[in-house]
Amino acid sequence: MAAAPPPPAAGGFVLFLHGSGGSGEEIGAEVAPYFAAPELASSVRLSFPTAPTAPIACYGAAVITAWFGIAEVPITAKTVRDEKEVLKAVEYVHGLIDKEIASGTSPSDIFVCGLSQGGALAIASVLLYPKTLGGCVVFSGSVPLRKSFADKVSPEARKTPVLWFHGMADGLVLFEAGHAGCAFLEELGMTCEFKAYPTLGHSIIEEELQYFQQWILNRLGISGITETARPSSSSQHKDLQ
Repeated sequence: MAAAPPPPAAGGFVLFLHGSGGSGEEIGAEVAPYFAAPELASSVRLSFPTAPTAPIACYGAAVITAWFGIAEVPITAKTVRDEKEVLKAVEYVHGLIDKEIASGTSPSDIFVCGLSQGGALAIASVLLYPKTLGGCVVFSGSVPLRKSFADKVSPEARKTPVLWFHGMADGLVLFEAGHAGCAFLEELGMTCEFKAYPTLGHSIIEEELQYFQQWILNRLGISGITETARPSSSSQHKDLQ
């Protein structure tokens, strides 16, 4: 007799991927406070994994945390990555998503998000995942796959909504890279809400995080949150790429 499926897990699941040189603990300290209110703590579960370390050539072979290799900085709309490394990282993220679904969470309640290189991995993972997820949020990221991968994006994946933040003064992942990434998603028929910040560099700020929080809660059908626990100071995340 087949085992009964697990009961649906309550609320949503937010997987947030840090940028190269960072850690899950660091980005968690910035993001988690926006979901720490008592009425949210039991409704939104958060996960902040840390990437493995590797020597990165463009930084003089310095050993840092990175989801995949960094070919050059700044990242432009034409930067080419080692797609084998990208796909290996995507497999890791897919494993985390699969585990969450196996525990009873609905795919529609799962959000894959990330900053910088973590944002690039987040959108690649969503594009190549065979199911429609609750959403993807990219902070200062880019699409790390060639347009030839469009054929591998399933009709289900194309239904996953995307929110994209990018600073127009970003000197590490150029604004053109973010803008081109969102345009690529729209060519696939996906919904991509693009929010540009004229004076913002390569950092993550409170205004973005507040909008991000509300975007997630709206999609989970959670309303009536009147007060948000926030970091003690304005968040200015420093990231290598």
